[in-house]
Amino acid sequence: MARRATRKRAAPRSRRRASPGPIDAALVLAAERPWREVTLAEIAARAGMDEAALHAAYRSKFAILDAFVRQVDDAVAAGTAEDAGDEPVRDRLLDALLRRFDLLSPHKAAIASIARDTMLFPPAALCAGLRLTRSMARMLEISGAESRGPIGLIHAKALGAIYLSALWVWLHDDDPEMGRLMAHLHRCLSEADRLASICDRFGRLRPRAA
Repeated sequence: MARRATRKRAAPRSRRRASPGPIDAALVLAAERPWREVTLAEIAARAGMDEAALHAAYRSKFAILDAFVRQVDDAVAAGTAEDAGDEPVRDRLLDALLRRFDLLSPHKAAIASIARDTMLFPPAALCAGLRLTRSMARMLEISGAESRGPIGLIHAKALGAIYLSALWVWLHDDDPEMGRLMAHLHRCLSEADRLASICDRFGRLRPRAA
């Protein structure tokens, strides 16, 4: 008689769901209620962490937001096609911003809560503005546009203004295909490209200083 092979019995899987990380915990809480009411202690509890350990890693809930933004920046950069260099900068920027909004889509309710309360708290708005400028400089960099020095700063701030206007459209657009958002970004980037061309021509035509 053939000998039956013996198999080790697999250990039963735990039915207990793993706790989310601090970033996910903060976003879940922001989606549930106003961001201004969310505390670091609540984020620690939702993440299954000791509050002191969370505070050692993130000094405030705004530091957690910074980490989330860097996470999104990295994901957008990782999704940039290697052969995208053949496309116009405007098209590459459009693609990068659309991928950014696509990554934010699962957290739309949280983003709405955070954006709404940030505008009502000047120190948070200032921090958010600096964070946005850094992110837009990263978007310019991966799109092959000038992102350093005074010109890069001007570009980052201009792109930040476009992004904020697009954020408003996105928050009020229920279309999963993001048709309104795409049209808005295309229109804004085309206008920015046209203005940049005019400024460039004007710079070339100006007489040199004596």
